Amino acid sequence: MVTDDKLILLLKCCIAVGLGLISLGIYFHNYSDTVEAMGVKGIIISAMCVAFGMALSLPTKMYLTFILVKRETERKEQD
Repeated sequence: MVTDDKLILLLKCCIAVGLGLISLGIYFHNYSDTVEAMGVKGIIISAMCVAFGMALSLPTKMYLTFILVKRETERKEQD
């Protein structure tokens, strides 16, 4: 169970980093004058932040849900 706990912590960290990158991309796109002044390169930077954030957070959520459901099923079988 120790490895599962570490894996769950790692997945939660990936979700947090992913959500942070999504928020950063939205901030860049909507509020940053520097990124706006960069033109197309600024748009690419903000889009990449959102894309990497989604790549980190969405599959991680599904895998984390799978692990937690599996853990709950094993607990019910033991009872």
